[in-house]
Amino acid sequence: MFRTSREKALKKLRKEMRAGIYSYLVLSLLRGGEMHGYAIRKKLGELEVAPSEGALYDILKSLQKLGLVESFWVEERRPRKLYRLTELGREVLEELEAEIGKILVALEKIEGIKGKR
Repeated sequence: MFRTSREKALKKLRKEMRAGIYSYLVLSLLRGGEMHGYAIRKKLGELEVAPSEGALYDILKSLQKLGLVESFWVEERRPRKLYRLTELGREVLEELEAEIGKILVALEKIEGIKGKR
């Protein structure tokens, strides 16, 4: 019973935590310029936090619906969909960075308290 509840809680909380963090990371990557989905996934993989391919495209769709990201097609060797930040995306990213900063400070304080025990 306990194990099932533990696993259920971890699954739910990890999913919620990852969704927000992945969205933040995608926005942060796109600040550097236009990227296609594969390049985003590859870069996240280098950071060792890559969502599944399906999850990444769900995140990109969600960010587009919010007006934070826009996509367009280009002809390279083959047609490719590129993603870029919108002006609203840049504004929201700045706000999120401030929020992440507060969270990091809180985590550092908590870790400091734990270390003193």
